[in-house]
Amino acid sequence: MKIHAQALLFDNDGTLLSSIESVYRCWTRWAQEYGITAEDFQGVELHGRTAGEIIAELLPADRVDRALARIEQLEVEDASGGVVILPGTKELLGALPAHRWAVVTSATRPLGEARLREVGIDFPVMIAAEDVSRGKPDPEPYLLAASRLGVDPARCVVFEDTPAGLRAGRAAGMKTVALATTHDRSELDADVVIDDLSAVSVQVTAQGVEITAVG
Repeated sequence: MKIHAQALLFDNDGTLLSSIESVYRCWTRWAQEYGITAEDFQGVELHGRTAGEIIAELLPADRVDRALARIEQLEVEDASGGVVILPGTKELLGALPAHRWAVVTSATRPLGEARLREVGIDFPVMIAAEDVSRGKPDPEPYLLAASRLGVDPARCVVFEDTPAGLRAGRAAGMKTVALATTHDRSELDADVVIDDLSAVSVQVTAQGVEITAVG
């Protein structure tokens, strides 16, 4: 499938890199510290959501701020050696001009930056959890990224690995490419579904970029 676009917007975890082992290691320790039972913790979806949303499900409002600071500390400290770059990421990003792409993550900025630095990715623009009032599946993060790049949302392509992130991209009026890295293909509603970014090639044009994605 060929898609013409002016900008490419990438989720981070599960799209550009994988931190799944780090995520579960840190959140398991956090849950133990805060007395969250294994049964309560097991029913919480961790991937593709902000830490604040997760913690608000588990703790009273007056404990959220301190608990949020603690999980951020644990995850930032664990970024060293705790994340791996996914196939195709370096090649694809290396072919893009800096003004043609952005990272849109549900993580906080310190955590998102720590993970990207760990795998050697230098990003031009990042939209992080603290930049928006409503996270994915709301379209706000992707609309803000398009605005920062000065691009019409309809001329953007979103790369995501979660149903919530794909819903955010569609709600923003953008084309969507799903990566089957963390969810089964049957759960991913997108214009095209691929295994990872190694299935994507890009050609820079005068009008923007042309991507070819092989699902």
